[in-house]
Amino acid sequence: MSADDAGSGQTPASPAAVRVDHTTTEGTFSLDGGTWEVENNVWVVGDDTECVVIDAPHDAAPILDLVGDRRLTHVLLTHAHDDHVTVVPELLEAHPDAVVALHPDDRVLWDQAHPDLAPTRDLADGDVVHVGDVELAVLHTPGHAPGACCFYAADLGVVFTGDTLFQGGPGATGRSFSDFPTIVESIREQLLSLPPETVVLTGHGDSTTIGAEKDDVEEWVRRGH
Repeated sequence: MSADDAGSGQTPASPAAVRVDHTTTEGTFSLDGGTWEVENNVWVVGDDTECVVIDAPHDAAPILDLVGDRRLTHVLLTHAHDDHVTVVPELLEAHPDAVVALHPDDRVLWDQAHPDLAPTRDLADGDVVHVGDVELAVLHTPGHAPGACCFYAADLGVVFTGDTLFQGGPGATGRSFSDFPTIVESIREQLLSLPPETVVLTGHGDSTTIGAEKDDVEEWVRRGH
């Protein structure tokens, strides 16, 4: 699978029974008194029977369309900024048995978006989530948010990075609960050790690969973002 394949709506993957589906949704992100228009990626990983959704931004309809008649086992949240968790309640209305999984260090952000709803599973570094024949390994990557996590599917050759790593550098760290040295350390220790051909499927924008980003860390450090 290539980075170009990843934006095409449905991505061929191996093992053959498991695929990665993709859509985008548009809305706003609000924090620290500001609001910005954003477009978010949504990734759905699964076979013909069950699937997981990675992030739940803005509009439930296109996400539920990708899920279709499959059993939604988990809503995996890369972090709890409001543009990544907007429609969790709507997904639960349609799939009440789905597990909402978030790292507990991001509860401070989650509670701003959904004060009357709690996640149902605390993620931790090293956890594994199974879907079909594939394992998604949880990598705790704080920096953009304290509980930010990435999900690595070695069998598929992809890592879902949320807002931790993008094409061209790390996620933003200029707002509350973020820290630039921390995100650089997270990327170095958790992501750049992955095989260089690993496709990076991001929370916003285009996909990339670990190899394409690996040599640019010192440039990020010099520029400070």
